[in-house]
Amino acid sequence: MPRPPRPDDLARLRLPTDPRLSPDGRLVAFTVQTVAPGHDGYRSAIWLATTDGSRPPRQATLGAKQDSHPRFSPDGRTLAFLSDRRLTVEEEPAIGKEAKDREDGTQVHLLPLDGGEARRLTDLPRGVDGFEWSPDGRRLVVSTSSRGATREDDAKARGKDTKREPGSPPESDYRYTDRLGYLYNGAGFINDKIAHLWLIDAETGAARRLTDGPTAEEGVAWAPDGRRIAYAANRRRDHDIRFRTDVYVLEVDGGAEVKITGGEEPVFFAPAWLPDGRTVAILGGRLPENGYRNDIWLFAADGSDAAGDGGRNLSGQHDVMPGATMNSDVTIGEPPRLVPSEDGAWLAFIAPVDGSGELWRIGTRDGEIERITRDRHYISSFDHVPGPRGASRFAVVRSTPTDPPDVHLLDVAGRRGKGASGRLERLTELNRDVMGELRLIEPIERRWAVDGRQIQGWLIPAGEGRRPVVTEIHGGPHTLYGWSPFWEFQVLAAAGMSVFYANPRGSEGYGRDFNEANLRDWGPGPMRDVIAGIEALVQDGLADPDRLGVTGGSYGGYLTNWIVAHDGRFRAALTARSVSDMSMLFLTGDISGGDWAQLEFKSTPWTDPGYFREISPLTHARQIRTPLLIQHSERDLRTTVGQAEALFTVLRSHKRPVRLMRVPEESHELTRSGTPFRRVENLVQVRDWFRHFLVDGKRGLPPLPKARAGK
Repeated sequence: MPRPPRPDDLARLRLPTDPRLSPDGRLVAFTVQTVAPGHDGYRSAIWLATTDGSRPPRQATLGAKQDSHPRFSPDGRTLAFLSDRRLTVEEEPAIGKEAKDREDGTQVHLLPLDGGEARRLTDLPRGVDGFEWSPDGRRLVVSTSSRGATREDDAKARGKDTKREPGSPPESDYRYTDRLGYLYNGAGFINDKIAHLWLIDAETGAARRLTDGPTAEEGVAWAPDGRRIAYAANRRRDHDIRFRTDVYVLEVDGGAEVKITGGEEPVFFAPAWLPDGRTVAILGGRLPENGYRNDIWLFAADGSDAAGDGGRNLSGQHDVMPGATMNSDVTIGEPPRLVPSEDGAWLAFIAPVDGSGELWRIGTRDGEIERITRDRHYISSFDHVPGPRGASRFAVVRSTPTDPPDVHLLDVAGRRGKGASGRLERLTELNRDVMGELRLIEPIERRWAVDGRQIQGWLIPAGEGRRPVVTEIHGGPHTLYGWSPFWEFQVLAAAGMSVFYANPRGSEGYGRDFNEANLRDWGPGPMRDVIAGIEALVQDGLADPDRLGVTGGSYGGYLTNWIVAHDGRFRAALTARSVSDMSMLFLTGDISGGDWAQLEFKSTPWTDPGYFREISPLTHARQIRTPLLIQHSERDLRTTVGQAEALFTVLRSHKRPVRLMRVPEESHELTRSGTPFRRVENLVQVRDWFRHFLVDGKRGLPPLPKARAGK
């Protein structure tokens, strides 16, 4: 008999990402993430599945720690991937360091698909972050923060003292920076880890640096002729003050670099070459027009479109949103990409519509758009190669609110514009045993209107009639909820509380106007959208007005704080990794600076401090009387932990019912990619906090957990 899900079931899931088809379309390689035996980290391995189902999917690499980024060689005979296995299988005592301190752990490995062990190809001193094969399979371009090709050269370039006398004092551990952007959430300090591109011989591993400079190159793509690469970079003098990226094309042998995009305010990224070798497809656009919607552009590879108004915007007429971010605490989010057809007639991409993450294609000649998939699901990543009998073959990672992600195959018959036809076929059942034990609840779609806008939301009902309801608010604010799996929602429903979630104004997936509707309005407008949805649930007899809770993370934490400071109807609230002080948001952490503040609020905390005080929930915190649990990770560099400390200080000083839950060692991504045992504990605390007030009907704060630090 299926049972309701528990928090610890989350740690049993196997999650696929990054599907890649072999050139002949017969195999799909993908990464599978699992929880480490001690629940203190993750393991990942490369898996292979046949597209005809002739053999069960199988694990192809050790997965002792982290194997990822599978890429077939152009002839399909070799699978290259990233792995840190040298830390466990190679003994190199001459390094003289503990494995945890080594920078050279992750390297490119090559696995022959006709049999044999994988061999390590690269030996770069600071490891490899990513790579791509050249079209002829003779070379790879890799991204690495190594300064030299050998440990000795790298140490010399970095000014490291390799000949320290025994007993001498430690080297200075002071850090210095002259620019913003010196740290990043989840990574820590990054100003000494700037990744550049190197060329690697696929046979010998010989390495040659291709690029240099104060900023990294990202999203590298080879030209069809194998002589050039394209990538995005911020070459501006004050690159730390204004995040503006152009796309460049580099001759890998000659070294000549040309900028192919242009304009005063460019944000272009994720280049993909068309087969003609003369044109590059690119995501992004120019500010302010593309501040809140990425478009698909075509640029000449020779730089002739680099004028301020150059390039051709293919998707602007459609108001779709490639690269929008769907929320899930199960499915792993992946970077957006464009994949051209073999004849260059169209480009495939992922974009949301009505809360579904769907696969689309757009014509490179006429800009006509076609939706390839249509369901209540979340397609989070894909790959494409030519299929049998003129079809287009896609491999996708697909999930739903009641199905964790699996790899699926889709053969699309018919030319673009003639009506795509095809059916998604499941290639993997990675969680069949786990999901066979559980009973998940399908969400019910809800729609309502506020201020002339249609708002989409969902209800996961915990039972019939009026139920306690917990409202969940997404972060961003420019992301979206949709038909994606959420373990937290299912755990709350299993504990007797219905879960309501929605996409208020400012959410992605509903066009540019809707996405921009919360500019200079993070609080009142989105609050009206959310409250109207709750009131509709009460009116329809689905929510008990005396047993309402509200929670959210990041921006969702901001709106939670704002709501409970302005509305007293909630019995309990939980604010996670939240914003309480808007000035602090733009003065600390990895988004410090005025660039985003100017785009979002047309101002900065140092030019209009009064305005930022007024829009800060901290200013209104004395009005909060709802019992509030404040959750924050101590290594959060997006919304720093001072946000939680400040809100807690004000509320406790006013003797309000408040509790601070500090999570050690974790970043802003606790609920999505944090350490497994802490993610499970967080789910327990969310469930128990709301159950105490909404199900058990208690008034005072619940007892402190028996298992906790500092007791």
